[in-house]
Amino acid sequence: MDDMRKPNALAAGFYLLTHLVTGIFWFTLTIVLTVVGFSTALLWIGFPILWLAMNVGRMGASLERAWVRVALRTDIPRPYRPQIEGSQLEKWKHQFTDPATWRDLGYLALMLPVGALEFAAFIAMWSVVAAFVGTPFWIDDAPFAVIVGEFWTIDSFYSALPVAAIGLALIPFAVMGTKWMGAAHGRFARAMLGPTRADALAIEAERLQSSRARGVEAAEAERRRIERDLHDGAQQRLVAVAMGLGRAKSKMDSDPEGAALLIAEAHADAKEAIRELRDLARGIYPSVLGDRGLDAALSALAARVPIEVELNVDVEPRPPTAVESAAYFTVGEALTNITKHSNATRATVKVNRVETGVLVEVTDNGQGGAELKPGGGLAGLADRAATIDGVVVVVSPQGGPTVIRAELPCAW
Repeated sequence: MDDMRKPNALAAGFYLLTHLVTGIFWFTLTIVLTVVGFSTALLWIGFPILWLAMNVGRMGASLERAWVRVALRTDIPRPYRPQIEGSQLEKWKHQFTDPATWRDLGYLALMLPVGALEFAAFIAMWSVVAAFVGTPFWIDDAPFAVIVGEFWTIDSFYSALPVAAIGLALIPFAVMGTKWMGAAHGRFARAMLGPTRADALAIEAERLQSSRARGVEAAEAERRRIERDLHDGAQQRLVAVAMGLGRAKSKMDSDPEGAALLIAEAHADAKEAIRELRDLARGIYPSVLGDRGLDAALSALAARVPIEVELNVDVEPRPPTAVESAAYFTVGEALTNITKHSNATRATVKVNRVETGVLVEVTDNGQGGAELKPGGGLAGLADRAATIDGVVVVVSPQGGPTVIRAELPCAW
């Protein structure tokens, strides 16, 4: 969702009318508390007053963010630094040195002059419209006539109708002006009450660092899984094949029937090792996914699940390999969890192309209760998605249904 949309004219007009009143209240409260707090800081009593001013400022800013979100359709994220552990004095210092605190107080202090300008502009704009539209209704009783040029004298209801028509024609412009003023105030509020560009970049850098760390951990976990599967599965099978063939070779002359039996066992072990290696390769990157794309790969995956699966895939043109792989394993892990834990009888899988990437959604009719627990399969999916800056969300109330949604960004 966009953090800023064009406001509704009626809601924006109501905001511009009431903003002056709220501005007077917050301006008076914050200016008085701040000035008194700094003035009495040398007497120590000013520090509690400053603490009160900062908290009042944050409360007023929070209310203003909510009001701007509703009236002007502008979402403003909270810009404050994370809370710290420590003594009350350390917490107070942390809050005092947070630039967002002083931007809050600055915004509340500017609400009065800004609100007065907006109120005056709004009233003047709509007063002109109202005056033009209402001219036919008061001109008959006016003690004067309005003369425009040499050919138009406005002194009666009918002679004033063109003026009313001009007023009606001005209404769309007044509506657009109201929207523009609301949008301009939304940008001003977001600049003052939201995170700065530096804050946003720091948050994004932290998120990217976290996602990269999770990606490295996911890759390391995948490497350990492959190593374990090779050691416990195919490697043991191949060792058994080598030992069986060695014993068969030693019995070839003395016990041909026993040698043939050992060769048959080795042959069976070799085929089992091939099957395990094929499953392992499919777990790394299925060949059908690379050859035929997500639709075919997910169809094959759904066919192996013991419950009914409704599949809807629309991602043409094909996304990048990393995105395809993440989508495939998201669906695979989700279906595995459904068959093991949910007691579901039916699942729906939707994989669609959206403007920003690929959207994966898996829904079941099971008992619910699924969670993104650390070390769990769903957490592993979130880690895999994080390697490409994707996000996995699980909504699973008790009693169901469970919805697993993955947003995997890519460029088309």
